[in-house]
Amino acid sequence: MFKERIASNRVMGAVKSFQVVVLSGARQTGKTTLLQHLFPAWDFVTFDPVTDIEGARADPDLFLDNHPAPLILDEIQYATEVVAALKRRVDRAGNLPGQYILTGSQQWQVMRLLAESMAGRAVFIDLQGLSVAESRDSAHGGWLQHWLTDGIAAPIWQSGQRSGISLHRWLWRGTLPGTLQIKDEWIPAFWDAYQRTYIERDARAMAELGDWHQFGLFLRLAGALSAQEVNLSHLGREIGVVPNTARKWLNILRGTFQWHEVLAWQGNLVKRVSGKPKGYLTDTGLICYGQRVSTPEALAAHPLQGALFETAVVNDIRSQLGGLSFMPQLWHWRSAGGAEVDLILERDGVLFPMEIRLTSNPRLRDATGLNAFRAAYPATSMAPGLIICAAERPRVVATNVFAVPWDWLAIG
Repeated sequence: MFKERIASNRVMGAVKSFQVVVLSGARQTGKTTLLQHLFPAWDFVTFDPVTDIEGARADPDLFLDNHPAPLILDEIQYATEVVAALKRRVDRAGNLPGQYILTGSQQWQVMRLLAESMAGRAVFIDLQGLSVAESRDSAHGGWLQHWLTDGIAAPIWQSGQRSGISLHRWLWRGTLPGTLQIKDEWIPAFWDAYQRTYIERDARAMAELGDWHQFGLFLRLAGALSAQEVNLSHLGREIGVVPNTARKWLNILRGTFQWHEVLAWQGNLVKRVSGKPKGYLTDTGLICYGQRVSTPEALAAHPLQGALFETAVVNDIRSQLGGLSFMPQLWHWRSAGGAEVDLILERDGVLFPMEIRLTSNPRLRDATGLNAFRAAYPATSMAPGLIICAAERPRVVATNVFAVPWDWLAIG
């Protein structure tokens, strides 16, 4: 079952403007399905890590002779030899847009090679898991873009509605399109297969790892520490590896789109602000599987419930941002005194601060970090702050602070 994606218009526009479009993202985020839906008439080839499909690696020029543009090359990281041949053909074709679309689930060597060899010819687009709006087929999307463009005066705050999704099921099942048609009883089996395939194919292609079992434990630990500041010594110490190994393994997670980090906000008070990034696993379904959470109901009393909620909201925001032509910078903030703001978007010289709280009744105390951040930077242009929470409807919490349900959708 196809779900319309927020990134669809951006992909279509990129194909009309660039010779090469590179669509990247974690395994099973829907890259192949999206492209087959948008470009059904294009030739399509999926590469394999073991088999040299049609001799593409052995003789890339002959392969491309047999597959003239327009062409979609799926999982390009398994056939890097094709990239140089692609560059030559793109150069010969001149400034003709819409020649090739490439997909990949790794962003190290392959993406760097593409960026270096096709500078000015290729555009890169990342595809995240399904946003709340996408999973509910909401043509008007979620709340984020309305806030960035119209502020709290946008009609969405008056005419929107909640998605109807169960919070605990959303956290437990995760956001990959492949989970949509699977009954709850089979979700653990889905994530077991996903983790096995990820470790055996994507991670193995990234680096030589001597102990796959220990790397699996590291993946579980990274999930348990999602939504916290990154501490390599802690990560390594918990499973008995040195910080350099922890750094290498975290880079593998990052390089396969399983992990991302939000940098610390750096303003005029640099010395008084934590400089550590916060790290997030890119799907709470994988975290729940790693922590052996057997049902959605079991999350109600789980100690990671708050961190899972923050992780899911941050990931949903990244999915919503996928439709924007210009991506805001994401930050977090924590003062030496302990005041925090979970997420700050920076766009056009304006900061958009957000707190993420797992509560259905946000109160003034939940705005403490937002107010401290505003007080610390009085000369900075700043939008009203939001508390993303489980309230029933958007409402005012304090001056310049509004509460918004995590699954609030626009309606036509």
